[in-house]
Amino acid sequence: MQNVTCIELKVDGDLLDEEAFLAMAEGLQAIGCAEETDIDTGAEVRIAWFDVAADEKAQMTQLQAAVATLNPAPEQWSIEVLNDDWATAWQKNWVAMPVGKTLCVRPSFCEAIPEREVDIILEPGMAFGTGTHPTTFLCLEAIEHYCANQAPTSLLDMGSGSGLLAIAAGKLGALDIHAVDFDPLSVSASAENAEVNGVKLTATLGDTPPARQFELVVANILAGPLLEMAEPLSKAVASNLILSGLLTTQVDGIIQAYEAQGLRHHSTQNKEEWSVVEFKRLA
Repeated sequence: MQNVTCIELKVDGDLLDEEAFLAMAEGLQAIGCAEETDIDTGAEVRIAWFDVAADEKAQMTQLQAAVATLNPAPEQWSIEVLNDDWATAWQKNWVAMPVGKTLCVRPSFCEAIPEREVDIILEPGMAFGTGTHPTTFLCLEAIEHYCANQAPTSLLDMGSGSGLLAIAAGKLGALDIHAVDFDPLSVSASAENAEVNGVKLTATLGDTPPARQFELVVANILAGPLLEMAEPLSKAVASNLILSGLLTTQVDGIIQAYEAQGLRHHSTQNKEEWSVVEFKRLA
């Protein structure tokens, strides 16, 4: 008989409040979290893994109750007990992901893509941002395009999560990189992932931008927080701003809010129902 070693919780991620899911997983002592795209349906899925408690039945009930508290409630979710092959089985779902023209994002157990010049190693963990979500793709492409002309001399990744955007910018030549997040786990993840990738950055705990300006500011969070921090985030922009985490239906409101702060809308790119919006500081 195989030994039970892990419980896996999968939740439909299309409308999921990622911060609430992460907080729930952390509160229930998850040993890891990840985001992935369902190969068959293309749907975004959020996953958390838990060590099996002595009272497995009570643990299952606790997980079910926790999912019920998520708002909006996920349309689909599942809880599964995995056997002792789980640690290698779930890795089979991961592949190295090409992004843009030069980037490759992968966990260490996946082979690099030889023709990709910029190789980024990012392990699945307790901080969101492993490159699978359309908004992450859009942000990475926007950063790559910006750095193709001239890498920024200073960069702020606001709401950094795993630190992927900041790390990609560093790999592309950005200097004076700062990653800020309100979640201590994300701050630690940003610092650790940067070290693995040989990128120097300053990871800081906070929910507001530093009181200084950066040549390039990026924020891949949600429309609500972006609207709330329009004033302080705009003040941090010396030249360019990249915003995502937005549905296409939310773009007009974001443009209006940030142009009211003295920035000029430069471009919008879409992927599926998601968008990335770029602004420039008016001369």
